[in-house]
Parts: sequence; structure tokens; C-alpha cells
Amino acid sequence: MNSKDPDLLLQTAPFLRQGMTTPSAMMDVIIALAPATLAALWYFGNSAVLVISASIAGAVLTEMAFVPRQRRRMILMDGSGLLTGLLLGLTLPPGLPMWMAFIGGAVAIGFGKIIWGGLGNNLFNPALVGRAFLLATFPIAMTTWTAASEGFWTFRLTNFDFPFTYTEIDGLTAASPLGLMKFDQEATDVMQLFFGNTAGSLGETSSLLLILGGIYLYLRRDIDWRVPVSIVTTVLIFSGILYSIDPLIYPAPLFSVFSGGLMLGTIYMATDPVTSPTTPLGTWIFGIGIGLLVILIRVFGGMPEGVLYSILLMNAVTPLIDRFTQPRIFGHQRSKKT
Repeated sequence: MNSKDPDLLLQTAPFLRQGMTTPSAMMDVIIALAPATLAALWYFGNSAVLVISASIAGAVLTEMAFVPRQRRRMILMDGSGLLTGLLLGLTLPPGLPMWMAFIGGAVAIGFGKIIWGGLGNNLFNPALVGRAFLLATFPIAMTTWTAASEGFWTFRLTNFDFPFTYTEIDGLTAASPLGLMKFDQEATDVMQLFFGNTAGSLGETSSLLLILGGIYLYLRRDIDWRVPVSIVTTVLIFSGILYSIDPLIYPAPLFSVFSGGLMLGTIYMATDPVTSPTTPLGTWIFGIGIGLLVILIRVFGGMPEGVLYSILLMNAVTPLIDRFTQPRIFGHQRSKKT
């Protein structure tokens, strides 16, 4: 007797399937970044479009160049190259020449991802690798901030600079809030930082929009809440201690949280599941380490910003953190020292 529904079904593992996939996780982050990206376009106009587009182009084209032809469509569809280029673009100043942004995207993928073996094998966050390269190679261009545009169609001539050329932009430059605080002890209003419209990187426009995107990622279960909570809490505590010692020199706790790239790095880069610890205790150690390094670099270092190097340094010790924070295997007895 033939039956369309056999009594015994045989199939291979896995038997449990999770709804989250790499393309869906990447798309969630892109959606979460959409409000902050639109704010960057609103405040900095077409310069934001040019810089972000060049960064994405460098990342995607480099990824296509180093993968076999038969895998290019799959690699392109997973969205990791697009997200890396977008994250890098949001860490760049609006007046950066497009060719530099393109090189940054290429380095982010080439040295931050492909050289490690591809997606899921990298030790460092690829977007931060690209920014670190640009900051070391083009320090003046990467630390030249421009004020908000007078309109969306306003272009910055520096975006069109060719290699080995330079356009004078002194009339449009503006110090970032972190630079004003570190070198002039001039604090920017916290509400202005919270809502945006300050000089800085494209992704530093609005802490509010970045936080809303982070809430979306948490509700979608794309990020571990322990990482951003531990970073922000650590920054609040240590900046509060310093502020209580001398409020004229050290920034207020809320200023430290909402200024610079802390929100962007905390929510969208430090939470990268590939480069952050996998254990609950490890994520707390990871976040506390980032927060402490951010304060140390900002206050006692030579640079006004420290989020970039703080995350990269903690990325480097992630394997060690995972090794020493692995929970005991169920049913396994710990060896007794004699």
C-alpha cells in the first residue's frame, strides 16, 4: 500500500532552524542606520551622499574582486559589504575626498575581512579597520571637520579633490565638540548633541536616532544588550568621577556619552557578533574595557576621540576573554588542584 505520508521520516541535522540569517541580520542593521543616515544627508547635504557612496563602492567592488565568480551573487546578496561601506562612511568627515573614502572601503574589506578568511572569521571590525587606515594615512583630511550645509545641494569642493591635490576650506571648517572640550574646555550643549547638527563625522549627527536604531536591533534580537549597557555605564561612572574632581577641565557624564562616535560605535560596531565575546560574562568584560579605554584616551591621550582604538583593542582580546569565561559544561566536574 502506497502512502504519501510515510510513517517514518529520515533527514539529516540540523533539526532546529532559526529564522535569523546573515542577510536578514545585515538588513536589520541597515534599516536601523537609516534614520541616522538620513540625518547626515539633512545636515551635510550632497557631501554625505558622495562620501557614503564612495565608501560603499570601495567595499562592494573589493569584495567582488576577491571572490570566485560563481559566489559573487551570493556574497553580494548577504549585504555584509554594503553594511561595512555604510558604517565606514558614517565614521568619515563630510569633506573627505571621494577617492580616500573609496580606498577606505577597499581596505575595510580587504584587510578587515577577506584576509582573515571571509565573513565570520575576522578578528577586528572591518569598518573600523578601514577608518584606522585612513586616520593613519590621511590624518589632516580625517580630522578636518566642516559645519552643516546651507542646503542639500551644497557641495564641498574637497569631495572632488584628486590624489595629491588640496582645496583650501578654512572658511568652512568647524571644531568638533570633543575637540572644543579637550583643547579649549568649551562644552557643547547636551541637547544639541542629542538631536544633532554639530560638526563631526557623518554618523555623529544625532544620538537620538542612533539610540532608536539600537532599540530596533534589540527588539529584533540582533545585538546583545549587555555590550552597549556596559559601555555606556562605564563611561558614565568614570566620566562622573573625573567631572566631580574638576568640572572645568573634565567633561560632564552626559556630554561624554552623547559626543563623538560613542553611540555609533557602541550600538553598531562593538555589538558585532563576530568580533565580540560570546559568553555573558565576557560581554560585560568587553564592554567595561571599551568604556574605560574611551575615557582614558579622550581625557589623557593626545586625541580627542578614543572609540575607534578602544573597540579595536578589545576586539584583539576577545578570543582570550572567550577562553577564560566559558561556562562549565553540564555534567562536567572541574578538576581539583592538588
